[in-house]
Amino acid sequence: MTVRVVTDATCDLPREYIDANNMLLLPIAIRAGDAVLNDDRRTDSTLAFYRDHLSDKGVMAETVPWDVEQIRQFFLQQVVTSCDHSLCLTVTASRSPIFESATQASLNLLRDYKQARAQAGRSGPFAMRVLDSGNMFAGQGVLAAEAARMTADGMHAADLRKAVQGLIPKTWAYLIPSDLYYVRARAKKKGDKSVSFAKYAVGTALNIRPILRCNQGETEAVASQRGGFESAAQRLLEAATARVRAGVLGHYVCISYGGPLEDLAKLPGYAGFANAVSAAGLELISSLMSMTACVNVGEGALSIGLLADEPAI
Repeated sequence: MTVRVVTDATCDLPREYIDANNMLLLPIAIRAGDAVLNDDRRTDSTLAFYRDHLSDKGVMAETVPWDVEQIRQFFLQQVVTSCDHSLCLTVTASRSPIFESATQASLNLLRDYKQARAQAGRSGPFAMRVLDSGNMFAGQGVLAAEAARMTADGMHAADLRKAVQGLIPKTWAYLIPSDLYYVRARAKKKGDKSVSFAKYAVGTALNIRPILRCNQGETEAVASQRGGFESAAQRLLEAATARVRAGVLGHYVCISYGGPLEDLAKLPGYAGFANAVSAAGLELISSLMSMTACVNVGEGALSIGLLADEPAI
C-alpha cells in the first residue's frame, strides 16, 4: 500500500523538502491587486512575492483558499492517481476554511475516484483521511515532517493516522511579527478586534513585540518583549533552546522566516538554538515563511515549531 502525506501551502516546509519526501502540496491562491498567484512554496516565487507585493501592497493582498470543487479536482488528479492511502494535514480550522473544504472534497471523491485510478493504471481501493493539524506555519511544518518520516518508515496508514492524532496536542508553534502596523492593518481589514489601536499604539511607542503561541487551534500572546523584533526573537530562540535541551518529541524542529534565510541566521540566539538542535540529534528544518502566512502577519516574521509534552513558553 502506497501512502502519501498531503498538506497545504500554509505549512512551513521548503518545497525541496516536500518533493524529496514524496509529499503533495495543496496550493492556496493569493489575490494581490489585479494579480492572482498560487502559493506553491517555491523559493523564487516566494521571495518575489515578498519583494513585489508585501513591501508596498501587503495590506491589499488577501488569501483565497480553494473551494470544495477545486480541492476535489486536485485530489482526483494528484492524490488518487499516485497512492492508495493519503493523510491530508491542514492548517488549523480555527483560522481557515481549508479543513472543512478538504473534508467535503474527500467525501465527494467516493463517486468517481475509481475511474481516475483506472485511467492512471492503478487498481484497488483508495482511502483518505483529512486531519486538522490544530496549528499553522512552523507548527504545521514540524507535524507534517514527522508524518512524512513515519510514512517513509513504512508505517501502516491506520497507525499513521493514530500516531499523528496523538502528536497534535503536543505540537507548538510560536510567532513573532516584525511589523506591528502591518498586523494591525490586516486585523482591521478582516474585522479582527484582537489588535486594537490602543495595543498597537502602546506596542509601537514602547517598541514591544508580542510572542504568540498556537496549540490545538488556540492562538494567544504568551509573552511580550521590549527592545523590538530582534530582542523578542532572541528571547524566543533562547526559550526554544532550553526546551530542546530539556527534551522534545520526534525527530525535527522547524523554523521559518519571512525573508532571506541568510538574515535568519544572523538573529541573536539563532546560533545557540541551531547548535542545541544538532546536539540533541534532531534535524533543524529551515524554510521561508509561506506567502499565505506573510499575507496575514507581514514580512520579516519569525516562527518556530516543535513537538513536546510541555511548551517552550
